[in-house]
Parts: sequence; C-alpha cells; structure tokens
Amino acid sequence: MSEEILENEPSSKNTAKIIYILYLIGLFFGITGVIGVVMAYVNKDDASQWLKTHYQFQIRTFWIGALYMFLGSLLSLVLIGWFILLFWVVWLIIRSVKGLKALDSNRAIENPTSWLF
Repeated sequence: MSEEILENEPSSKNTAKIIYILYLIGLFFGITGVIGVVMAYVNKDDASQWLKTHYQFQIRTFWIGALYMFLGSLLSLVLIGWFILLFWVVWLIIRSVKGLKALDSNRAIENPTSWLF
C-alpha cells in the first residue's frame, strides 16, 4: 500500500503506540484507559489513513471493553460474570498486542470494526 508520508506521522504512530500501552496499563490502573481513548479521539482526524484504522480500533476497544466490563461486573453476583471479566482481560491483551504488532509493521488494522480480535 503506498501512502504518502506525512510530517506528523512518526509522532502520530508513537501516540498510537502509547494508547495501546495505556490500555494494557489500564488493567491495573483503570484511569489510563480513559486517557488512552481521549488521546485516540483527539488524534484520529489528523492521522494518515492507515493510522486512522488504529485509532478506530482503539476507540472501539475502549467502548466494547467498557460494555464487557459493565456486563461482567453486573453479573459477577453469579458465576458467569467472573468468566466475562476474565474474557475481557484476555480480549484486551490480545487486541492491544495485535495492534502493537501491526503498528510496528506499519500496517493498518484489517478489520477495525471487529467485536472480537
């Protein structure tokens, strides 16, 4: 894919990488996930097309993850909620690592609107 290289692309790529890292840290300190999604919203319009797929993927990761977390917390009174929360942790790690790997290879996310991985 031939993309024109923008002057701010290296900084935008680093920002996308920071957001993935913030999501992973968010497993321990929840506020970093909120910081990450705000950063993704702020930077998505100025990014090149392939980086926009990463920002879209990150934004969807936050909101879908919030839904999984809400359902898991709500259902934690019964056993199924704990499995949903465990699934959310694994899901978040896989999506973040997948995003970091694609970002390091300068590739777009193939299906940024996916609900799974």
